[in-house]
Amino acid sequence: MENEFNSNSAGWLFFVKASFALALLATGTGIVFAPIDILVKGYMGICALFLVSTAITLSKTMRDEHESRRIHNRLSEARANQLLKEYTE
Repeated sequence: MENEFNSNSAGWLFFVKASFALALLATGTGIVFAPIDILVKGYMGICALFLVSTAITLSKTMRDEHESRRIHNRLSEARANQLLKEYTE
């Protein structure tokens, strides 16, 4: 039954979460340790774009995982109710 639903692999979940953490770390490191000039502003801009990109990917992946579990639980509950109904008749 588990294989019938589209779910994210453990590797993909790890990649998405690690990308988010790496983006946050890169932004913080750039802000704290780099001198402020045009080059640093460019670096901070690129890191901020990377952070936004991975945040969108993380939220989409977590939403998909939640929806997958919700659908699976609904189907399991419907089957259980059907079995109970057949058993009581």
